[in-house]
Order: sequence, then structure tokens, then C-alpha cells
Amino acid sequence: MIDAPSLGPARILLVTGRIDRHARELIQAFGDLGAEVHTAGLTEIGFDTGSASGLAIPHFGVSLPDAVCVRTMDAGSFEQVTRRLGVLHALTRLGILVSNDARAIENCVDKSMTSFLIARAGLPSPRSFAVESRTEALRIMAAEAGPLVLKPLFGAQGKGLKLICTADDLPAAEEIAGGVYYLQRFAGVETAGRWNDVRILVSAGRAAASMRREAASWITNVKQGAEPLPMPPDGDIEALAVAATEAVGGDFCGVDLLRDAAGRAQIIEVNSMPAWTGLKKATGCDLAAIRARDLLAQVEARRAASAFRPLSAAE
Repeated sequence: MIDAPSLGPARILLVTGRIDRHARELIQAFGDLGAEVHTAGLTEIGFDTGSASGLAIPHFGVSLPDAVCVRTMDAGSFEQVTRRLGVLHALTRLGILVSNDARAIENCVDKSMTSFLIARAGLPSPRSFAVESRTEALRIMAAEAGPLVLKPLFGAQGKGLKLICTADDLPAAEEIAGGVYYLQRFAGVETAGRWNDVRILVSAGRAAASMRREAASWITNVKQGAEPLPMPPDGDIEALAVAATEAVGGDFCGVDLLRDAAGRAQIIEVNSMPAWTGLKKATGCDLAAIRARDLLAQVEARRAASAFRPLSAAE
């Protein structure tokens, strides 16, 4: 028999590959709000069909957490990553609040699926392509009027980006991570030798924090040297970030946007496990506290709904 999630202080499982600054901030934030928080990597959570829940979760015994906060996932083999995502899927099937859940993570880790979902939602984003041969990638280039950005299909923090202007810029298939050419129309605009874009942190259906990133390079990730700067409110861009998060099924996402040469806002990427060092510097906001508060509010809403659920005839 599975012990039900607690009705005392909320018990939070913080999923993180390591106890870094972000994890420490989240542990502190959940604790400050009266929650009991335990940490574990998905590598440490096992399937056990002999247990009541079918899972073996460190620190929880036969009980289950009230919510799972996914901070990071470790890289691994295809089999390892599939199993770890399976753990998150299983927790959701058990009725546990998982944020972000496995489906949202899958939708964001795979940039081609992110682009597909954003386009299907009718949201503005540079046209994107994902193919598995250099010949097909060259055909796409020939049909395009301007440069394309080649990105790793599974990538983050601006690593591995390459601007493709001519056929000679396109790497050979054996040089492409995973054998997939993910290409996106280049929408960046240089102004007085500087490049800019925007990162919006969306939490619980609202734009919780925003910053402008400025760099000498067209790659504007803070990890690649861009400067995080405050930005004035921009309702149009914030609304797009919220819509993009909804399109991928997330509830806590970092959305990258920019305005193209015509001044039109474009959604570039959605990150389901966003860091917030740059945002914290640019805004002064306690992003870990926002994350913890919003997740605990969902826990309390679930508890309230369960408390007032009418009994069925069987009960």
C-alpha cells in the first residue's frame, strides 16, 4: 500500500544532478516556506515493481512526495535518459505533481519538437528545419534567401551554434552531433556593433522575470559572455513567452525571444530547466523563491480540491 502524500508540511523532491548554487537556493527557498525538501538525481530513483508505487525513491520509503521539482537531468545514454524520463512519467501517472513534467521536458530538449509545437500554436518563430542528411540540408540552404543557424538538436547555453551562410559552412555529417541538422532562419539584428535578445522566465502562467541580453557576438547566451541587463516591461513579448510555455506544456520555462529586422517579435527557444543567474543579476529578483512559492501554491490548490471532493457511492 502506498502512503498518501502528506497533509502536514509539503514534502518536495528536488530532482537535481548535483547540489549547485541553484539547487542550494531552491532548498533554502522551499525551507523558508515551511516545506520539507529532499534531493535526488534521477539516476538514484529506481523502478521496483514489487513496491507499492512501483518506484524506489530515496528518502521517501513507501510514501510519495507531494511534488517533484525538476531542476536538472544528467546526460547519459539513450537508454539511461529514456529510463529517467520514464521515472518522471511514472510519477505523473501516480498522481504526483511534477514540474516540469516529462512531456514538457521532452518537448523542449528536442528543439525540432519545440519549433513544431510553437508553429502549430500559430506563434511567431523563425522557420526551422530538422533533417538527417547533408544533401537535404544543402537543398534547404539553396532554397533559403538568408543565413541559417545550425544548432545541436539537444543543446543549451549557446554551445555548438554555427552561422551557416554558404555551403562551405555546413559541416559534414560525421561532425554533426547525433546526425541531425537542425537549422533555423537567422533573425538576429546587429545595432552599433552589438546584438540583443530577451529572456523571459515564465512561472505559473505569467512572466515572472525578464532581462535583455547584450553581446558583441550574435550568440547572446550569458554563459557565452553576454551581459544580462534590465529591460522595461514589454507586454507583447511577455504574452508570447507565456503562450510558448503553454504550447510546450510547461509551467516553469525560460523563453528566448528577439525582434527581427522588421521589429517583429520572434520566439527562438524554450528551455524547460532554465538557470537564472543572469536574470537574478539583471532584476534583483529571488527567482528560487518565486519557483518555490508557485510550486507550493499548486500543492495547496491540489490539497484543497481533494479536501472538498465529494464522496462517491463506493466510498
